[in-house]
Amino acid sequence: MAYDVTLSSATRSNLLSLQNTAALTATNQNRLSTGKKVNSALDNPTNFFTASALTDRSTALNGLLDGISNGIQTIQAASKGIDSVTSLVKQLQSTVKQAQTNAATNLPKITSDVSLATTAESALTGKSQRDTVLAKGLFGTAGTATASANGNLGFTDATSATVSNTIRIKAGSTTYDVKLGTNATVNDLVNGINKSGVATADIDSSGKLVVTGTGSDAVTLTAGNVTNAGVFAATTAQDTALFGTADTTDVTGGGTSAARSSLISQFNDVRDQLDQLAKDSGFNGTNLLGGDKLSIVFNEKTGAAQNKLSVQGSTISSTSLGVGKLVDSATASTNGDFSVQNNADLTKASDALTNALTSLSSLSSSLGSNLATVQTRQDFTKQISDVLNTGASNLTSADLNEEAANSNALSTRQSLGISALSLANQANQGILQLLR
Repeated sequence: MAYDVTLSSATRSNLLSLQNTAALTATNQNRLSTGKKVNSALDNPTNFFTASALTDRSTALNGLLDGISNGIQTIQAASKGIDSVTSLVKQLQSTVKQAQTNAATNLPKITSDVSLATTAESALTGKSQRDTVLAKGLFGTAGTATASANGNLGFTDATSATVSNTIRIKAGSTTYDVKLGTNATVNDLVNGINKSGVATADIDSSGKLVVTGTGSDAVTLTAGNVTNAGVFAATTAQDTALFGTADTTDVTGGGTSAARSSLISQFNDVRDQLDQLAKDSGFNGTNLLGGDKLSIVFNEKTGAAQNKLSVQGSTISSTSLGVGKLVDSATASTNGDFSVQNNADLTKASDALTNALTSLSSLSSSLGSNLATVQTRQDFTKQISDVLNTGASNLTSADLNEEAANSNALSTRQSLGISALSLANQANQGILQLLR
């Protein structure tokens, strides 16, 4: 049988107050245990969904940090590879310079068969045979050097408005013309040859003309005339006067230097290591020195709104850097390799290595710039993730200091409510005393 219990007004009021206090205590305890003041959309829809969006974006950005970190390591691996390749190129440079120091023993040379001034002429001039020869004229009437005259070799002067007296020097595929005026001396001839860059000339102590090539290719020197149209006509008599016989028969040198030959394997071994090192400069399957492309995503968006950096690698190898092999030959190479016995080829090798260092420096600078950009984005991503998490926390987190104070107040309030309810019930207890 159902029945109603009738409570006094004071009791009901105190009971309601205790129930409210109990509800507030439950809320307070929930906040203290979770640390949040908004645990569901029921607590505060606006704050709950805003915080969820911020947290989701922070989570997405944190997921991208792994890809960014891998990108940084990939670029750093390539950068370290370039540093090591650069060191190997410098080793190759050192080997080439070592080969070049042996050039003097391996140069073609033309030596005159006859002295251009006799010891008798030297006695008359009071100078050495060398100085006597240098002072002699080239063109005009042949004459002996005396105390009052320098002497003349007696070459036929062809100088006119259309023709120039010329000494033509050839070394390999290079040709240089030394043009001489009517009053030219042997000293002018020597200076002209020395300016050519193809050969050097001097008069030895016995008065003979000696022409030495600056490269390893055979050198020829021919006297003649050149027209304004560039047509060259040799004058054999003048060749004979300078050298005694045809100049090409007096060419010596151009042989093999054992010191240079011993450097071939050293150079080629380091060159091979350069190729291997570049192949080993990858990270996690991506090698920027092997021509691979690296893409690093920086934000959580897709399509046109996605922000990413693409780093296109370059294929680094001895071939791509223009560094051929050394081969044991005095003949200039035509296939990209370098003939170690050929001075001109050694110069080409030195230039190629210098260009390789320039290319490596440029690539290193580009990678360094990309690395700085990726590292900046990595720091930014970490910072913006912290900002998002802080923003979400500010919207949902409870102030634990405030909640602790609330807990203490609610405990006191609950105790007071119980006491008040007890006092309200004392009136009913008085009626029990009357009924006894």
